[in-house]
Amino acid sequence: MDEQYHKILEGIRESAFNHDLVSYSIVDVSAKLNIPVDVLKQYFASDKDLVEKVLAFERESFQDIFDTYNFEGVNAIDILLTVSREVSKRFKDVSPALTFSLKSQYPKLYQYHIDTRMSYIFDKIKINIMKGIGQGIYRDDLSVELLARLYISRLIDLHNPDFFPPEKYSFDILFDAMFDHFIRGIVNEEGMRYYEKSAKRLKFENK
Repeated sequence: MDEQYHKILEGIRESAFNHDLVSYSIVDVSAKLNIPVDVLKQYFASDKDLVEKVLAFERESFQDIFDTYNFEGVNAIDILLTVSREVSKRFKDVSPALTFSLKSQYPKLYQYHIDTRMSYIFDKIKINIMKGIGQGIYRDDLSVELLARLYISRLIDLHNPDFFPPEKYSFDILFDAMFDHFIRGIVNEEGMRYYEKSAKRLKFENK
């Protein structure tokens, strides 16, 4: 990826997370990032094209978590802990106004983004649950597909401002609580001992 293009996408992403952007438009991005419109138009043919590429970059940033780490032979709980830590680092609560703007202005692009991202996470969660069962640290009576769907529904709920007003709950806190509740519901006794030990270690390392 072109270095300047990558920096622009990162800048848009950071501005969105900091609630600085009013909309995903070339003019607004130009004003917020102090980049001439002519430069932005070298990379984005229109406002819609900008939105499409920013959302694609978001999906790639998430998938990069799995590309960065080699999870072959790794304990299933450690995989979930690593992913949860990276998600908390890389993804914050985007302004509800921006989310509403995307849903209203570009409903098809937004829905494709959500569907594609959730499908990717759904497949990864199913693989993890099956791996944990095979490793003898998750309960062996679990319905893999049902649990994966429940995980997705909870993840979607985290971004519902009616349930969790962003001024009261940060994404980090919500995600950590959701993750902790989810994993405690799927581990067996051996898995619980391992999870609590590993969670304590991570908290200590992150202090």
